[in-house]
Amino acid sequence: MRNKKNILLSLFSVTLLSCFTYVMSQSKPVEAKVSQDTLKTDKLKMVPLNDSVFSVEGLKLKVYKKSAHASYYHDRFNGKKTASGARFNNNKYTAAHKKLPFGTKVKVTNEANGKFVIVEITDRGPFVKTREIDLSKRAFMEIAKNKGAGAMNVTIETIEK
Repeated sequence: MRNKKNILLSLFSVTLLSCFTYVMSQSKPVEAKVSQDTLKTDKLKMVPLNDSVFSVEGLKLKVYKKSAHASYYHDRFNGKKTASGARFNNNKYTAAHKKLPFGTKVKVTNEANGKFVIVEITDRGPFVKTREIDLSKRAFMEIAKNKGAGAMNVTIETIEK
């Protein structure tokens, strides 16, 4: 009697396990949703207003500087206060600039591959004479041609509403 119970229990367990495996194999994988804290930059249409001002879906872009030297923040600055008083986060789309006012949104375009990001100025710097802008690591890596690079030439455009 006891032996029959063990056999039935084993059969039930195997059946249950095989049903679970079958159901799991039939379900579709769920993709994680990715959200950005910046403007969607995929399919923006640029309309030239004159030689240095462009309109992008209701926004005006004014060329600030071409062939500017850009770098990115080191991880050690994560969580530190910026000159604007905000805490720095390397995963946000922010930047440091020597002169542009805090809160200014700028479009930074990698001249080597044409990729661009829109970042907000939240800090002062970089404190190297040859560099024009320091990007957060996330913004820099998104437009970098070579992920191992530490600097690149970019075009900086200010965004006006």
